Amino acid sequence: MAAPEKTLVDTGPIVALLVAEDAHSAWARRVWGELEPPLLTCEAVLSEAQFLIARFGGNPRAVLEFVEREAINAAFGMQNEVKRLLELQQAYRSLPMSLADACLVCMAEQFPRCRVVTTDSHFRIYRRHGRQLIPVIMPEEE
Repeated sequence: MAAPEKTLVDTGPIVALLVAEDAHSAWARRVWGELEPPLLTCEAVLSEAQFLIARFGGNPRAVLEFVEREAINAAFGMQNEVKRLLELQQAYRSLPMSLADACLVCMAEQFPRCRVVTTDSHFRIYRRHGRQLIPVIMPEEE
């Protein structure tokens, strides 16, 4: 029996869910309603989300409330993956790749059956293990 698919979440969908004025807000509400919790992420994503939500006048504590309610699980330990994170940021330096994105790609390498919920088009470029596409759930390009 195959392991269940994991859903990894990036900053954009969290912000879009919590900031009604975000361009992807309607998409995020629809997608979040279809996903089975907990969604997995990293602390860098949570930090980015809090920063952006506060910048747009929202309640940054709502991000940690998702963690408290176990809708989101910060399931990545960066300390043991620093070498891989540096390799990824070096490989994608022309984009450049954020720490949050590097963590999510590294997580995608750890979970063979996963998908990333994102609004970031860079995830169409990123590859896990150098060559493998990372399945994504993202807004349709307009």
